[in-house]
Amino acid sequence: MYRYDEIDQTLVMERAAQFREQLGRYHAGKLSEDEFRALRLRNGLYMQRFAPMLRINVPYGHLNATQLRRLGHITRKYSKGYGHFTTRQNVQLNWPQLDDVPDILVELAEVDMQCIQACGNDTRNVTCDHLAGVAGDEIVDPRPYCELLRQWEALNPEFLWLPRKFKFAFTGATHDRAASRTNDVAIHIYRNEAGEIGYRFYVGGGLGRMPILGKLTKPFVPESDLLIYATAVMRIFNRFGRRDNIHHARIKVVVKNWGLEKFRDAVEAEYERILASDEAGTLKLLPQDIDYMRSFFPTPAYRPAAEVEADLGALANGDPGFAAWIKRNVVAHRQEGYRAVFISLKAHGEVAGDVSSEQYEALADLTETYGFGELRSTYDQNLVLPDVAERDLYPLWQRLRELNLATPNIGLLTDMICCPGLDFCGLANASSISVYHDIYDRFESLDDQYDVGPIRITMSGCMNGCGHHSVGHIGILGVDKHGEEWYQVMLGGTPSDGPSLGERVGRALSREEIADGVERLVRAYLDLRDDAEESFLDCFRRLGMEPFKTRLYAVGEPEKAAA
Repeated sequence: MYRYDEIDQTLVMERAAQFREQLGRYHAGKLSEDEFRALRLRNGLYMQRFAPMLRINVPYGHLNATQLRRLGHITRKYSKGYGHFTTRQNVQLNWPQLDDVPDILVELAEVDMQCIQACGNDTRNVTCDHLAGVAGDEIVDPRPYCELLRQWEALNPEFLWLPRKFKFAFTGATHDRAASRTNDVAIHIYRNEAGEIGYRFYVGGGLGRMPILGKLTKPFVPESDLLIYATAVMRIFNRFGRRDNIHHARIKVVVKNWGLEKFRDAVEAEYERILASDEAGTLKLLPQDIDYMRSFFPTPAYRPAAEVEADLGALANGDPGFAAWIKRNVVAHRQEGYRAVFISLKAHGEVAGDVSSEQYEALADLTETYGFGELRSTYDQNLVLPDVAERDLYPLWQRLRELNLATPNIGLLTDMICCPGLDFCGLANASSISVYHDIYDRFESLDDQYDVGPIRITMSGCMNGCGHHSVGHIGILGVDKHGEEWYQVMLGGTPSDGPSLGERVGRALSREEIADGVERLVRAYLDLRDDAEESFLDCFRRLGMEPFKTRLYAVGEPEKAAA
């Protein structure tokens, strides 16, 4: 992963000192509430329902052991003993005190971390495939390109005051694990028929109250032109994006209102203008630039397969718990004798995405003992140890089980995405976490979850869509109706590999109805599918909305409704 040099370190330390001075001026009455708001947002600080919320950037989801230990310390000292992983691979603290934030920023800066532009109308954290560098279907490792883009866009004065927030996501594999087209810009790295590395740019994605998937604007941008084409896209947005209406300010609105052809032509004209100007010399990536950044992402010192392989079948036969974990939480690795291990943050009774101070510190030890000192966060609010020797899987599982981090449910019904909702967020209209627990309780049994198979349930407490309800196989959106919490249901969404937006089923369900409603939908799927191999999404696409809608609104207990 990228390591800060002296320039980076100086910048983030000076930024922390600057915010301390800004906070002092705010307390002294020299900055108004509105003036201070713009400054705190650009340092990752929201004011939520009960306390400030500090968002910590985790570029493309990478954390090292030192950073994990520091997060353990910070969450214990300044929050309530835990931090929350988000769908943008970041960490959020829900309980810091305002006057402690400058100290937190300093402590983060000491370990190559920061909150710069984590909020506000600017460029946000760059996200990436969490299996980058280890996945067998990878064409090009996207991480060096993520870092090159991150360094270019962070604190770029031209794009500090955009019409609205702006998000990039990368993938370099045939399978999109980064939900890339739900972002303002999705960049797919690949090789053309001549073997040249280049990028497919998809522009105009975003969720929230107007969910749209990004559209292909240019099928091949040469490897050298990453920053040039990205600049062209952002300039068109900065110039023509609306600033008079926050709900219509994203780039997706420009693409929608203009139409793809007009938008594509405008970006292409700006791209060609830059290429013909002196500016191209500054923005064009040279081979040495790319090679230098690749040096921060070397191949680990893997041991020969004969030294690290294990008879996992025999181990699984001797321990059903280990067998379940291997089946759901361990995936193939491009290096023989190694596996990538998913660490579920969805244990029964816990909050999706939360990690305690003690768990942060234990995970730091595990990355050093069973990996190469690195851990990654995922789009689905889980974690990944990317490089685990097969012989280490059993002792790793035993340790994770002690930490309540070995729930074998990756990709299953209880592996739900869930925003903090009304429990924390000042923007929320309804609770999310309590509904998450109610649904979990109905399907806690692993046997039930295995019968259902892979399914994606996502939940947001408001139209902003932080829980990505628009791209769930079953998506749930909390709404306020005359001061009461109600929940709309969407079906048929998916964020990758033929992505689609969910369709709203019909009337909203009350707080008392929603978990039963989800159970009816799941049991309807079990009755309607062709066989155990047909996924929920394939079943929905084959049959359409009507049979699921009928079952969702059936009268009676869930079991009777499914009969």
